[in-house]
Amino acid sequence: MPPAGPCQVRNAGGNVTSIGSAEGLYHAGFGDVDAHLTNLPFRMSVPCPAYLPFINWYARFLDGPKVKPLTPKEKAWLAVRNVTDPFNAITILGTSAISVASDPDSPYGPGFPGFGRSVGVAYTQDITGEFFGTFLIPSIVHQDPHYHREPTESIKHRIGHAILQVVWTQGDNGKGMINYANLVGDAIDDEINNLYVPGRATNMPASAARYGINLALTPTDNFITEFVPDIASHIHVQAVFVQRIINQVAKSNGGGS
Repeated sequence: MPPAGPCQVRNAGGNVTSIGSAEGLYHAGFGDVDAHLTNLPFRMSVPCPAYLPFINWYARFLDGPKVKPLTPKEKAWLAVRNVTDPFNAITILGTSAISVASDPDSPYGPGFPGFGRSVGVAYTQDITGEFFGTFLIPSIVHQDPHYHREPTESIKHRIGHAILQVVWTQGDNGKGMINYANLVGDAIDDEINNLYVPGRATNMPASAARYGINLALTPTDNFITEFVPDIASHIHVQAVFVQRIINQVAKSNGGGS
């Protein structure tokens, strides 16, 4: 329960006084206490201001995920939330508009039709990546899909930690394990993307090059997750917005190889 404010205290005091008066009248022989209590204008009827707790919207960037294993259902909801995040939509729309506007010979085509195709492809890539990288593979191998920050360590240690997390992460049991979501998920994503992403080579050397580029860019996303919350705590920027931009740029670079 939230702590009582002055209004609640006044109402409670009024109730105590009213009930005490009714009890005194009853014991003095002035009728039925129940009837008297029913007719009393209790001060609880006086409306109090709604209790609005202080919410620190940036706290989720400061504290890493709790040591609690996610169920497959929770991992699925995490994937859905990542896809439907408004900042994700903003970055997809923005990067698609810039890429189509800056390249009239884009394989997506010019104008609004090309913009629409680019947005559709970007969302499909996002859904595919979240399905395999956040839900399916972590559920099968019992991997924690979160990135675990180490804000109390030295800068050098945190840089190494962000790079290492590309291949070595944390399992549902809190112990270290291979990052199958990255190592296996990126390969699956690329092969599926070959089926519908326009203007890309689908042979083995091209796929291998894209796979290497994606893994090379993954630490950039980890750096954002690791260090931007430190900045956000001071200037109150939405760290997730910056992170989504990096994610989308990484996908665009990898997909265009």
